[in-house]
Amino acid sequence: MKQKDIYLANLNPSMGSEQKGIRPVVVISGNAMNDNLDICIVCPLSSVIKGYAGCVPLNKDSLNNLECDSEIISFQIRTISKERLIKKIGEISDGQLKEVKTKLLEVLTF
Repeated sequence: MKQKDIYLANLNPSMGSEQKGIRPVVVISGNAMNDNLDICIVCPLSSVIKGYAGCVPLNKDSLNNLECDSEIISFQIRTISKERLIKKIGEISDGQLKEVKTKLLEVLTF
């Protein structure tokens, strides 16, 4: 597993307004963490596009292999066990990763 990879993950159980269910997530943790720990940091994806500040749109393509256009919900960042990861779907581009990091900085700043 590497940074930028999109995996299908089981986010259950969840509480309150956390994203839940079996859904795509993008791995945003660095590769040193990904290679050495049994956890990773992810942002969930949603096919319900709300366009909130902090979300990064993803059009389905051959790189991400998504079934439909989606958005990365960067303000729902979450550390999960690798045991929650079901299978790799695809990945995001370098530019999209940079945009996620920018959105995370905004979320942590304002």
